[in-house]
Amino acid sequence: MGGIAPVLAQKSGGILRVPHRDNPPSASLLEEATISVTIPYMSIYNNLVMFDQSKPHESMETIVPDLAESWSWNDNKTKLTFRLRQGVKWHDGKPFTANDVKCTWSLLNGKVKNDDFRKNPRAIWYFNLDDVIVNGDHEATFVLKEPQPAFPMLLASGYSAVYPCHVPQRDMRTKPIGTGPFKFVEYRRGESIRLTKNTDYWKKGKPYLDGIEFKIVENRSTRMLAFSTGDFDLTFPSDVTIPLGRDMKSQAPKAICEFAPTGVANNLIVNRSAPPFDNAEIRKAMSLSLDRASFSKILSEGQSKIGGAMLPAPQGEWGMPDDMLKKLSGYGDVAKNQAEGRAIMEKLGYSAAK
Repeated sequence: MGGIAPVLAQKSGGILRVPHRDNPPSASLLEEATISVTIPYMSIYNNLVMFDQSKPHESMETIVPDLAESWSWNDNKTKLTFRLRQGVKWHDGKPFTANDVKCTWSLLNGKVKNDDFRKNPRAIWYFNLDDVIVNGDHEATFVLKEPQPAFPMLLASGYSAVYPCHVPQRDMRTKPIGTGPFKFVEYRRGESIRLTKNTDYWKKGKPYLDGIEFKIVENRSTRMLAFSTGDFDLTFPSDVTIPLGRDMKSQAPKAICEFAPTGVANNLIVNRSAPPFDNAEIRKAMSLSLDRASFSKILSEGQSKIGGAMLPAPQGEWGMPDDMLKKLSGYGDVAKNQAEGRAIMEKLGYSAAK
């Protein structure tokens, strides 16, 4: 949904104080798959392209330049060429070049094996990427196995940062280096993550802030109480439900409360490798038992959208229409679904008493 922040004067400087929900597993965006990493660390990095943050929904039409100045396709949409910005430096002063782009996606599509790169949660994203060809320091071409006109959507994701070739992957987990508006200072487990302004940032006049401090507060109620008493300048994304936002307006009258669509979905994810959820029939019964509309009504007063499990956002570019979604197993008639789920569980030997 959204978040809230107090009214701030429009001037440069200051440290933004933000609560963070937990200890991030590492600072390596390419090796992780959680907003616990992207939220505190994304501002260290840049993408080739990004989504226009002023637009309510992400689409091909809302993609704007970042490290790439421009891009173009060949006629059959199998080669995507990026012209890269010149004069961009990594936080350690070394120049950003097309070789960094090639290194990054050679890791992601498995072309280069690196023992330091311990996991790759987005390998499936780039199954269609055959190669990245470098033409000088400021041009890189992504060569696809088959036409994929929507490929730039992957590159605009918050998980698609460009990495420096010259920094060992293991170091990116604890001492990340990027080209972004903020530099990493320190991470104290259970306490805080601190970033400082990149005074040599290539986007002139930015960032406005001198730094950002994320204080780790694992309890949501404690985070919200600390915001209401002025310890933080904004809330953690997704902490604020619509009813809570309304209450917070009375507790912190100077706060700005704005609810907006996000690309983040609430999912119920189970461990399929261990009992009982290693049984596909039990997983099906669980899915059938969920009353998604009631979840939406309780958490967002019905203003959130119901989407398919792990599918694109329903309001997004490839969202499934409601009439089609209702025909999927587990959607549509709740009472009928729950009866089917109970029948499955009884067949497996479960009952209300077991």
